[in-house]
Amino acid sequence: MSDGTWVSSSLPYLTARPAGQPDAWTAEAAARGGRGTQRIVHAGETTPSEEVSALLELSSGETVIARRRVIELNGTPCELTDSYYPAPIARGTRLAEKGKIPGGAVSLLATLGHTGARVQEDITARMPSPEEREVLRLGPGQPVLRLSRVTFDGNNRPIQADMMVMPAHLQRLRYEMRIG
Repeated sequence: MSDGTWVSSSLPYLTARPAGQPDAWTAEAAARGGRGTQRIVHAGETTPSEEVSALLELSSGETVIARRRVIELNGTPCELTDSYYPAPIARGTRLAEKGKIPGGAVSLLATLGHTGARVQEDITARMPSPEEREVLRLGPGQPVLRLSRVTFDGNNRPIQADMMVMPAHLQRLRYEMRIG
């Protein structure tokens, strides 16, 4: 887009990819003439925050598998994403490893028998933390959007929670809904 704003829809990121296809971000960036990559800076089992615990409907003391990624467009950081999975679902899988997952995490979850059927997203705007400002290369006074997403399976059980932080001035989120 000429003004530098990226218009994005959530749907491709919630749908399993056919075998051999790239992850949704790589495909979306390529379709727009860019190069989308991600750096996985952490993966492993951890105790979740109260917010993540509530989103995943976990009992006290339950752990999650967490993946922290820096999402890049043409080599420039454009989003920080933390994804969380209930440990019984993700322990011992590629979700618990630092490497990229062919086709993306949603595709891997589907092969493990965990397919999303419903998603809830909340979006807020705020000023970035010092770490977020540094990683996203933001100037003073530039706010971020924070998108919190929880994905539920067909039995209404949460299978994934995501916390995404992105520069507000570069984003426009699009939601389309079919009614009836």
